Amino acid sequence: MMSSKRLADMGYKMVSSSMILLTAYGGYLCSLRVYRFFQRQKALKTAAEDQASEIIKD
Repeated sequence: MMSSKRLADMGYKMVSSSMILLTAYGGYLCSLRVYRFFQRQKALKTAAEDQASEIIKD
């Protein structure tokens, strides 16, 4: 049978490792959202420039 100290140590390690994984996953999601935001801004800027050039041609 495991001692209570050993069980507590294992529980602490499991919780710590899960928090590390959750933090890494949260960072990934955040960076993905920022990347998409900047890609969207770039696409909107390009579309606005294309639309402005069409207006100038007419």
